[in-house]
Amino acid sequence: MYNNSDDSLVERVEDQLLRLLQDEYAKKQQISDELLSSLNFVFGNPLLPALDLVDHSNVTKFSSPSGRVAFQVKGTTGHLYALLPSSQFCSCPYHEFGVLKRKEAPMCKHALAVLISCAVGTCKEANLSDEHLAQLLLTNTDTAVDET
Repeated sequence: MYNNSDDSLVERVEDQLLRLLQDEYAKKQQISDELLSSLNFVFGNPLLPALDLVDHSNVTKFSSPSGRVAFQVKGTTGHLYALLPSSQFCSCPYHEFGVLKRKEAPMCKHALAVLISCAVGTCKEANLSDEHLAQLLLTNTDTAVDET
């Protein structure tokens, strides 16, 4: 049976794999087959689509003058998803049905893309006013927030 202590163990394994990814990518500018296999074992089906999102530079980190941070991921269909760094919540359908209800994976491809792009240093960055950052989080629309 799955319990809360399992969550803690899974989170520690995820964190360790992401640190290994960061270290390996910093040294070699690539990901070994062994590490990819480990990532696939832990993250499952969302891994390859997440890597595709990272390869296409679909992850943007927005920072506000007050220090707030949010991420926006452009999905494969062009829909934009807003995510907070303190949470792996995503408004995509897979998060609700595949992650929360069926427990198929620990997170969706959008949340995983944020973690991977930060680990390998390919996340685009932009500054937003606090008002625009709030708009990004509240609206979750198909239009990008003006990055100026």
